Amino acid sequence: MQRYFVERDAIKEPFIYITGDDCHHISLVMRMKPNDKVYISDQTRSFIASITDIKKELVTLEIIEELQEEKELPFNVSIAQGLVRREKMEEVIDYITELGATSYIPVVMSRSIVKVNLEQMEKKSTRYAKIAKEAAEQSHRLKIMDVKNVMTWKNFLNHAKDYDLCLYAYEASPKDDSLKQILRTKKYTNILVVVGPEGGISDKEVEDLKKNNFLPISLGPRILRTQVAPLYVMSALSYEWEAKE
Repeated sequence: MQRYFVERDAIKEPFIYITGDDCHHISLVMRMKPNDKVYISDQTRSFIASITDIKKELVTLEIIEELQEEKELPFNVSIAQGLVRREKMEEVIDYITELGATSYIPVVMSRSIVKVNLEQMEKKSTRYAKIAKEAAEQSHRLKIMDVKNVMTWKNFLNHAKDYDLCLYAYEASPKDDSLKQILRTKKYTNILVVVGPEGGISDKEVEDLKKNNFLPISLGPRILRTQVAPLYVMSALSYEWEAKE
């Protein structure tokens, strides 16, 4: 069944009301009819609901069952990435949402080849949020990954103080600095992982990260592209804490 996210005030038990793009998707793209069933989530609770009425700008559903789902990782994971080209950023947002990331943070780093245009970034933020929403629906997550606004390096380091484990993927890191070993020391609540842009993390940025209590991690013997490294990290986290349970 298809999954849709709604705001909490759209749920007025036993009914749920869907408007906007999702209304269009239900009626014209999926061509659903009354009695068709869908999953609904408000990012806190999820339900199975049956369509009772479809109008041009409003779909009404009735709740059949509230679900007890365990779809999220047992900790929060934020992926911070040096600013990259739009198509690469969209690819990363799509895939790490499916893999369970809590948030994505684009960061202006010294080797980022993309120049920041705040006006353009603001326009693109709506598209990035839509990509995260659609990926969360496709993968049947309970929550939508939060795509943060672009941060300067200084603001990012300040933001990192909110996490209890901060890591950075670094090709010069000794191979024994593995993600697996760090994760097995104890369980963490909020994890932040930094991935460099196409040119990698500069020496000065490495020093800044060390001063701010970031730990280096190796992602194996191969050099991964910037859009691949976040997927490696998320897959490793999922394997370590989900697949074995």
